[in-house]
Amino acid sequence: MSAVRYDLTIIGSGPSGQRAAVAASKMKKRVAVVESRAVVGGVCINTGTIPSKTTREAVLHLSGYNYRNVYGINYRVKEKITMADLAFRVQAVIKTEVDVTEAQLSRNGIDVVHGVAHFVDPTHVLVEGPTGDNTLESEKVIIAVGTRPSTSPKVPINGRTIINSDQVLELPTLPRTLIVVGGGVIGVEYACMFAILGVRVTIIEKRNKLLEFADQEIVEALSYHLRDSRVTLRLGEEVQSVEELPDGTVVANLESKKRISGDALLYAVGRQGAVDDLNLAAAGVEADPRGRIPVDENFCTKVPNIYAVGDVVGFPALASVSMEQGRIAAHRAFGDTTTTSNPSVYPYGIYTIPEISFIGKTEEQLTDEDVPYEVGMAYYRETARGQIRGDTTGRLKLVFHRDTRKVLGVHIIGEGASELVHIGQAVMTLGGTMDYFIQTVFNYPTLAECYKAAAFNGLGRLSRYQG
Repeated sequence: MSAVRYDLTIIGSGPSGQRAAVAASKMKKRVAVVESRAVVGGVCINTGTIPSKTTREAVLHLSGYNYRNVYGINYRVKEKITMADLAFRVQAVIKTEVDVTEAQLSRNGIDVVHGVAHFVDPTHVLVEGPTGDNTLESEKVIIAVGTRPSTSPKVPINGRTIINSDQVLELPTLPRTLIVVGGGVIGVEYACMFAILGVRVTIIEKRNKLLEFADQEIVEALSYHLRDSRVTLRLGEEVQSVEELPDGTVVANLESKKRISGDALLYAVGRQGAVDDLNLAAAGVEADPRGRIPVDENFCTKVPNIYAVGDVVGFPALASVSMEQGRIAAHRAFGDTTTTSNPSVYPYGIYTIPEISFIGKTEEQLTDEDVPYEVGMAYYRETARGQIRGDTTGRLKLVFHRDTRKVLGVHIIGEGASELVHIGQAVMTLGGTMDYFIQTVFNYPTLAECYKAAAFNGLGRLSRYQG
């Protein structure tokens, strides 16, 4: 069977693969995207980012959480919220996102080939599809296969009462009690959602802190909110084994001899690169034990014509960053070195309740680097918009250089944090100082005013010290 020739073959149609395909298409290249699912979008649209964020939105709406401070703790939009209520909204959003992605790929003349991809050699990819096999030949290949939930022999996933993060919406009923193993982004996001619905949640995390890479003052604020929502934090604890009892409940046995019981258990300890079917050895590419593929600054693997992007290359594993990696890799693959991007000003969004977003350095990092810094803090509750929205918990923190006043980091917890952070991002990208916030007029009433309040607070501390 003769091979079909392309300039570029991309394995995976998630955010990184999609952006790489469109970028190559704009350069007049013939592009094929291989997708193992029946629909495009990868983990991001089908089981990961979009479903979890849509679920979060449904939880906030149906529970009336954002307005409890206004209308009382018992305020709810729907009294008995079911898993079907959450899934209904999620499926509608997934369908629209899939349609949008398909339309974009089609509009740009990109061929989508459905099936499982295997390398034959560095320039040939065999695709085993539902209607037959195809061999694609191309001078450049981009691996954008994403990840799958990690597994552990200690945790027997059964898809009913012991689940991974891809199976959350398959729970038949809303559990009364839930054990979450893993205090990373995915585990904490889902813990927040279920807690708001009245589920008694226990988080088990072997490290002594949640979300270690985030600013610890912000994480402490989140931990307070979790405990206030009756979430139990078992930090510094490790699971020894998990068992399902005859009555259908689940027990997690910890190394410390504790036994934690729940109606269901969510295992959310990391993700693994989805490289098992690729036959990487035939292409000369290697992956580490967690399925991550090493790449250089241009996202090129050790094989010169093969690139890798997105979650399969490891940290930070954010959809937003994956899109940018895909775009850059496509340009580099075809010799364009003028397209640039600056990872130091990539924002992070963590969709906990309340959400967290940040950019730049944390206090902990600046302390380790011996950088002289100061902090300015503003609270949502001190702004009119915060009172109108009923969000009295949010806060915005600016970290800046004491001598130059340059903004070094922005850290926000509160509703709208992932949108609000982009103001700080623009100022940091353009090398701005705290004076920008002092001299700028923000709409009133808005949460954006927090930037001005935090700037006054921070510069006020500076003048007190200098005076």
